[in-house]
Amino acid sequence: MTDSPQYHKKKEFYDSLITLYGRHVVLEALYDKSLSIHKLHLAKSNQFDNTIRDIESLAKSREIPIARHDKKTLSRISKNARQDQGVALDVASLNYINANQIEQHLEQDYRLLAIDGIHNPQNLGLLIRSAAAGNIDGLILPKDNTAKISPLVIKASAGTLFKIKIFYCQTLAPVLSTLRKSDAKIYRLSSHAKTDILSRVKAKQEVFVLGNESDGVSEGVEKICTESLSIQMNRGIESLNVAVTAALIAFLY
Repeated sequence: MTDSPQYHKKKEFYDSLITLYGRHVVLEALYDKSLSIHKLHLAKSNQFDNTIRDIESLAKSREIPIARHDKKTLSRISKNARQDQGVALDVASLNYINANQIEQHLEQDYRLLAIDGIHNPQNLGLLIRSAAAGNIDGLILPKDNTAKISPLVIKASAGTLFKIKIFYCQTLAPVLSTLRKSDAKIYRLSSHAKTDILSRVKAKQEVFVLGNESDGVSEGVEKICTESLSIQMNRGIESLNVAVTAALIAFLY
C-alpha cells in the first residue's frame, strides 16, 4: 500500500538523492569518503579511458552498485545529456530534506535563506558557500524557476553543498506561507525598502528571501513576506550581486 510507513520511508530516501554528473565531478565525489553514495550510473557507450577506469575502480572499492545504461537512459538520469559525459552518481545527502520537515530538523530559533528565481548556477553556488560559512541554518531551494544543483553549482560552492541543510520544495510560496503561520518573519530583500536590515526587530525565526538577479522577488512570494528590508548603500550604488547580499546576511548577528 502506498500509504504504508515503508513506502514513505523509501520515497523520502529517493527524494533525498542528489544526482551529480560529469566525469571529474563524479570522480571527486567518489574520493570524498564523507559522502554516502547510493549508485553509479555509466553509459555503455563510454570509452574505457583512465578517468572511467578510476571511477569504476573507486566505486568497486567502496562497494557502490554500478548500473550500465544506453545513452538515452543515462541522459534521463542525469537530466543533462550535453554535459553528463556518460557518467552520473546518486548521492544520498542527509542534509537534502523536504521543506515540509523544516521545523522537525531545526532548533526553535533559526535563520534561513530562501531562493526565489535565481537562475545563475555560479551565484547559487557562491550563495550556498556563504550560507554554510556563516550564521545560516539552512536554505529553502525550490525545484521550479531556480537553478538546479549541477557541477557548476558544486564548483562555485567549493565543496560546501553537503555541509548545510538544503530544504527542497516544488515551489516556494506554500512553504513560506506555512512558516509565516508558525510566527516566522519572512523578509524580502529589496533595494527600495525603507527599513535597513540592521534596523529590523530581530525575531526568533527569520527567513530572508533572495530574488531573481534582475527582477527581484516574484509577486506571489512578495505577498507572503512580512516585511521588506534593504542594505544601506553608499556613493549612489543601487544594488549588490545576490551572492554578495547572501554573504552579508549570513554574517549578521
